[in-house]
Amino acid sequence: MDLKDKVVVITGGAGGLGLAMAQEFAAAGARLALIDVDQDKLERACADMGGSFPQTEVQGYALDITDEEDVVAGFQYILEDLGQVNVLVNNAGILRDGMLLKAKEGQVTDRMSLAQFQSVINVNLTGSFLCGREAAAAMITSKQQGIIINISSLARAGNMGQSNYAASKAGVAAMSVGWAKELARHGIRSVAVAPGVIETEMTAAMKPEALERLEKMVPVGRLGKPEEVAKTVMFAVENDYINGRILEVDGGIRL
Repeated sequence: MDLKDKVVVITGGAGGLGLAMAQEFAAAGARLALIDVDQDKLERACADMGGSFPQTEVQGYALDITDEEDVVAGFQYILEDLGQVNVLVNNAGILRDGMLLKAKEGQVTDRMSLAQFQSVINVNLTGSFLCGREAAAAMITSKQQGIIINISSLARAGNMGQSNYAASKAGVAAMSVGWAKELARHGIRSVAVAPGVIETEMTAAMKPEALERLEKMVPVGRLGKPEEVAKTVMFAVENDYINGRILEVDGGIRL
C-alpha cells in the first residue's frame, strides 16, 4: 500500500508506541486519526505532530475503546472528517499484572480479582474487537482497500504473573488470523505484530539491576526501541502480500 494521502487510525496514539507509529506514518505522507482516552495528552500529541510534520493532517479523537457506542460514533466522525479509512493499528493496551493466586503453608492468601482480569481484557481484547469491526466497516463503506494491525505480544504464549495480559494478547493474535480469512474478499488484510521487551516509561522506571537482568535475557543484548516496532508495522502495511501472520519483534527472546 502506498501511504500517500491514506488515512491511518491509531488507538493509544497519544504516546509511546502509538506516537512512534504516528511519526513513521506521517513521514510517509499519510493522514492521521489518533485515538486516545486521555484528552489532554491527545491534544498535546496532535500539536506536537503538527509542529514536526506541518504538511500532515492530524485529527484527534478522545474515545473510550471499551464503550461500543463511543467507538461506533468515533469511526463515523473519522469518516466525516477524513472521508475514508485505510489502516487501523489496534495499539491501545494496559497492564494489570499479578499472580493468579498466592498461597503459603497450604492457605490461599490472595487471588487475582475478576476486576483486575476483566479490566485488561476489556481494553486489550474487547477494545481491539470493537475498533477492528468498525474500521473494517468504514473501509468497506468508503470503498477502500485496507489493513488492520493488532499489537499482540510475546506474552501471548503465556507468561508468569500475566494471566490477564497473556490471554488478551493471545486473543488479538487469534482474531488477526480469523479476520484475514473473513475480510480478504473485501480487499482488507489483517496482521498482528508481537513485540518483545521494548523501551517504555515502565522499563525506564525499573531499578538498574532489574533492567540489566532483563537485557541479558535478550540475545541481541538490549531492549527494543519503539521506532523498531513502528518500522515493522510500516513493513506490514506496505507489503500487500503479508496477511494473517504474527510478526515477532523480539531480539530473539522467547518467553
